[in-house]
Amino acid sequence: MTTVRRAVLTLPAAPLGPDNPLPALRAPAGAAAHAVDPRTLAELPRDMARGIGRDPLRSLLPAPVRDGYGRERTPADLDTIVIENDRLRVTVLPGLGGRVHSLHHKPTGRELLYRNPVFQPAAFALNGAWFSGGVEWNIGATGHTTLSCSPLHAATVRAPDGGPMLRLWEWERLRDLPFQVDLWLPEGSDFLYVGVRIRNPHERTAPVYWWSNIAVPEDRRVLAPADAAWHHGYERGLSRVPVPVTEDGTDRTYPLNSTHAADWFYDLPEGRRRWIAALDADGTGLVQTSTDPLRGRKLFVWGTGRGGRRWQEWLTEPGTPGYAEIQAGLARTQLEHLELAAGAEFSWLEAYGPIAADPATALGEDWSAARADVERSLSGALPRAAVDAAYTAWREGAADLAPEEVLAAGSGWGALEVLRGGHDLPGTPFPESTLGPDQEPWRELLRTGVLPAPVNGAAHLIPPLVASPWRDMLETAPADPTTEYQLGIAQWHAGDRAQAVRSWERGLKEAGTRWPLLYCLAVADREDGHPERAADHFTEAFADHEATAGGAEAATGPGTTTAGADDDEGRALVATALGREALDALLAVDRPDRARALWHRLPDSARRRGAFRLIEVRLLLAERRPDEARAVFDAGFEVADLREGAEVLGELWQRFTDELLPDAYEFRMRPS
Repeated sequence: MTTVRRAVLTLPAAPLGPDNPLPALRAPAGAAAHAVDPRTLAELPRDMARGIGRDPLRSLLPAPVRDGYGRERTPADLDTIVIENDRLRVTVLPGLGGRVHSLHHKPTGRELLYRNPVFQPAAFALNGAWFSGGVEWNIGATGHTTLSCSPLHAATVRAPDGGPMLRLWEWERLRDLPFQVDLWLPEGSDFLYVGVRIRNPHERTAPVYWWSNIAVPEDRRVLAPADAAWHHGYERGLSRVPVPVTEDGTDRTYPLNSTHAADWFYDLPEGRRRWIAALDADGTGLVQTSTDPLRGRKLFVWGTGRGGRRWQEWLTEPGTPGYAEIQAGLARTQLEHLELAAGAEFSWLEAYGPIAADPATALGEDWSAARADVERSLSGALPRAAVDAAYTAWREGAADLAPEEVLAAGSGWGALEVLRGGHDLPGTPFPESTLGPDQEPWRELLRTGVLPAPVNGAAHLIPPLVASPWRDMLETAPADPTTEYQLGIAQWHAGDRAQAVRSWERGLKEAGTRWPLLYCLAVADREDGHPERAADHFTEAFADHEATAGGAEAATGPGTTTAGADDDEGRALVATALGREALDALLAVDRPDRARALWHRLPDSARRRGAFRLIEVRLLLAERRPDEARAVFDAGFEVADLREGAEVLGELWQRFTDELLPDAYEFRMRPS
């Protein structure tokens, strides 16, 4: 019989740490890595170009930036949920985005996924913290979901065959949409079934993005039913190339044949079964297949170059085998978004399981024969008609069933949205009991029309809400500094930047604690092309926080909660975040004297962090002290939240030496 049970997984883990206390007013820092240059965009098929240009993120709001983690790992217990039948054992991490950590095939004793032996956050999610390995569910916008390291709601439900099923669900905040992921193992099945549904409960069309990312060992061959792929590298191009052998004569279906990191989006013909497989030298491995709505398939490779190797090591521990990703998504490429009509849904079924093909054929040079052999093996193990039937049974008989035993709790944001909008979402309840301190001020605004004033001694800002109904409520609420601060954030997110600035300036006139509003105005200055004024505002925000930090209202500001009265750690967190912004702004306008003065006012704990050692290098170079800048590199430092595609370490190194950049600092993901 299939069982679903709680368990604990112990891994060396780096703590996630606190979220950044500043509102995420800017677009994702890694957006450039996924961009397409305008000339290429003009040459693409019209529907693809429309999908790429559809509703790009103006900011990360209302999600917080998660950059409080480090790189010191100690053993930690992670809560898991295990789904098991006599063939498969599936380990899920409900507190970390619902990630499938392991897919163990019991008859052969094989692990079908790349299973990371550590938990090490890195800055790959749209909002920061992400980790590698397993199967992740990416919803929101191009990139790794903001929920990568966040808890999801989890409960048991009756599966279509009457056995137990695990349901994961949450409210995705970037696009303001609820979704669910149902996982079950039919008795005796070698395949994990996954039913996914995204709903749009609003009266407007919503942009939708989904990719299921599957980590597999990189010493595999990746096969999919396609003769061509859209190749995207870190040079911002997107071109259609032949599969498996590209114009340079290289078979790119073997991840280790690529030197640099790249995406290969397979161009699957209409009408063909959707699948992708990763096979080892004996022709066995993992296959993923789905119903037709999950259109796209992709291979991501790190490459064998120094940058790719360094990233692989960065995400786990030295000596660990590398991995590649095979992926499945709603669009042809990850650069596109689809439109979901008001009141409509996207739903589909995926299946994950072992595959065994003839190695001489599946790994041979005849691409058509290789694909046909894998497809025959898949049809024998799991016919296409069986997947379609399983989807129908799930969607019509199980997707709307109420959860039975609650196994884990997610956030209270869905409950707040249901309370505000009165949404009816069968199968995915968001009860008021899940509301917490973060939602309470907004619940009060909903109930009374007034956003509560901050309480003395508050230590962190109210998490913002930016959807149009909340913005409308803020516009009619009493115009105190708290409300003006939050209203400006919502207006900024909506693209009404001039009005946002006016709201922040109005709030500043009456605010007792000014730094949150000054920070917002500084970001506006920088985004609007006024770097000198931005530097002044960032510095003023840092000074205001510094001046108030010793008083009874330390860390209090417009729109703050009542948690953490005189929390030294909270004050240092704000000082660190503001100091990093101010130093960056001052160096951008060549003001090293003011930057050095601010540097000495930072908390000692901040100056020891790798991100500030990097700023120190920039500061020393601005002060024309290259030998001391070189000494910082020689002493060694690690920037825990270094972004995907970051090249700053190599650029700084080249400013004081022609020597080869040491491996420890080589994170470049494109050709020199």
